[in-house]
Amino acid sequence: MRICLTGDTLSYPEGGGHFWVYLNWALGLRDCGCDVVWLELVAPGIDRTSLSRFYSCLKRRLECFGFGNALALCDETGRNVDPAAADSCPGLEAATNSDLLINLRYQIGSEVLGRFRRTALLDIDPGLLQIWISEGQIHVSRHDLYFTTGETVGIPGSLCPDVGLPWQYTPPCVSLAHWPALPGEAGAAFSTISHWSGDEWVQQGDQIYINDKRAGFLPFLDLPRRAPAPLELALRLASDEDEDRAILSERGWRLVDSRAVASQPWDFQSYVQRSAGEFSAVKPSCVRLQNAWVSDRSLCYLATGRPVVVQHTGPSRILPDAEGVFRFRTLGEAAASIEAVMSDYERHSRSARALAAEHFDAAKVARRLLERALS
Repeated sequence: MRICLTGDTLSYPEGGGHFWVYLNWALGLRDCGCDVVWLELVAPGIDRTSLSRFYSCLKRRLECFGFGNALALCDETGRNVDPAAADSCPGLEAATNSDLLINLRYQIGSEVLGRFRRTALLDIDPGLLQIWISEGQIHVSRHDLYFTTGETVGIPGSLCPDVGLPWQYTPPCVSLAHWPALPGEAGAAFSTISHWSGDEWVQQGDQIYINDKRAGFLPFLDLPRRAPAPLELALRLASDEDEDRAILSERGWRLVDSRAVASQPWDFQSYVQRSAGEFSAVKPSCVRLQNAWVSDRSLCYLATGRPVVVQHTGPSRILPDAEGVFRFRTLGEAAASIEAVMSDYERHSRSARALAAEHFDAAKVARRLLERALS
């Protein structure tokens, strides 16, 4: 079976964790016996020098995971890109004989989608994608199927608009073979890797609110003073965010530059493996929309055997509240959750890995998606 997966990593070479979002799906599909094509669409206006640099970086990364010959490039209309800039990389024609296109990039024109036998949209921004569509902020062409990683998207009573599409839930995934369980390190910190502030706003009807991680973390700034383990944030703070840097340091947060510890996919992995677990607040939209979202990053922690303490994002049939994963609503609950993890760390470490294996194993998740998409 030949599956085309659309990535959105070409122009973001510093996003080591972002790359794993797509890589875990590609690894899961390959573990199912699929021949994978990794298709990237080149943004208009990119100059030859930048394209050559981005292409070389992505090609090297894919080669490290056995996908060196899987990469295909085209522009947004499906035309081949400058062969001199991309070492004569195959174009869209290398992907269109696939049995299925799995689109994680969203905005692909009908002239490209129409070249494929069957197409499935895979929503990794549950709730937000539906708002972007309903508010006319992005246009999504027609697909044969629509999958979402938000458990509550498309169900009766959901706070997420369904925009008239038949959404089917699929968990996000992590490759267990590439994320082995490892023993914890003494004195390690609970950590997370994230952007901090940015021009991220949600507009839904007459409601407008800021939707960056900074806004999500503000209610929990005092947590290091109450938690029984060190807390560390891997962030990319700009020079005009010195005040935030000072506030976080004063409240007891350890700070590292995300570019130093997570720009490469193997650096991102090493950073997760060195952590005691993950602690993270979420973007405000996840709480407002109650989408039951869990991040791809959290799955990497879980697979490694690192317990996850993360803000509650709504009712879930999969996510526990106090076993391997702890979901908190308040500052007090966050502190109590970290204390509970540390009081029986080995048990919660085993539970974290078991949860990843039961619900988020990339091969299992990919197989179930293929069964529905191609039945």
